[in-house]
Amino acid sequence: MPEDIHQGQSHTALGDVAARTLANATKTVPMLSTITPRWLVHLLPWTPLEAGIYRVNKVDNEADLLVDTSSLDEKELPQTFADYQEWGREYRLNAVNTVLDVHTRIADLYSSPHNQIHEQLRLTIETIKERQESELINNAEYGLLNNVAPSQVVQPVKGGTGAPTPDDLDELISRVWKEPAFFLAHPKTIAAFGREATYRGVPPVITTLFGSQFLTWRGLPLIPTDKIKITDGKSKILLLRTGESCQGVVGLYQPNLTGELSLGLSVRFMGINHKAIASYLISLYSSLAVLTDDALGALENVEVGKYHEYE
Repeated sequence: MPEDIHQGQSHTALGDVAARTLANATKTVPMLSTITPRWLVHLLPWTPLEAGIYRVNKVDNEADLLVDTSSLDEKELPQTFADYQEWGREYRLNAVNTVLDVHTRIADLYSSPHNQIHEQLRLTIETIKERQESELINNAEYGLLNNVAPSQVVQPVKGGTGAPTPDDLDELISRVWKEPAFFLAHPKTIAAFGREATYRGVPPVITTLFGSQFLTWRGLPLIPTDKIKITDGKSKILLLRTGESCQGVVGLYQPNLTGELSLGLSVRFMGINHKAIASYLISLYSSLAVLTDDALGALENVEVGKYHEYE
């Protein structure tokens, strides 16, 4: 009899699979692996534009400006003035737009525990912001990689392994020596530099920004971004000076947009069509300006896969 009872209990006990039919699973919001920290956007100072146009005026006679260093009893003083270029370079805001469509039935019936429209907008906005950072780096007109002056381009030191070295970064600092702010490179490029510096006995110091840790060189953080591409095992490292007061690199955006959510970003409801589709226009207006040539430098042709073997 006890054996029968024992066997009956084993057959009638509620199992995990059946129990889960009455349980509510705790659900996360949708995860999107393409989302990155976008440190460049956080580190750039942003300048609002009045009408979507930013003109950079420059002095035209820099070498001709004179000052007097003689004593006050000299008969004549040098005469000088700062002449301006007649028409400075103009930067216009770049627009990244998309339209999000959500069926009202989906929003009405399936918005618990997470609001479907909110999550669709969040994922779309994150994707647009990733595109914004890519444009700030790669855009053919205003992107950082396409606005490095020839005199500001550095090649790796000859005779090395091809990986970025402390000597290479020092040479880059010598080109952007007036208050440089940070390096910008692919995470694998930064890792290659860290290995090379450690092999040479000068491991990079770690610093904390925004609650995250970064390698540094000469006190300047190496900021990672996957928007600087690796091609055939080679990539680039940028060094920036930032801010209008420092004649550096500045981000540009359009303020006071209808439906503004953040700098240059707006979301506008476009209505519901006859098929019960609700549409939302998401727009992001931004650009970037390099105010002087020596505000930006680039180390080119660094190899990210080669490094010394440790013994």
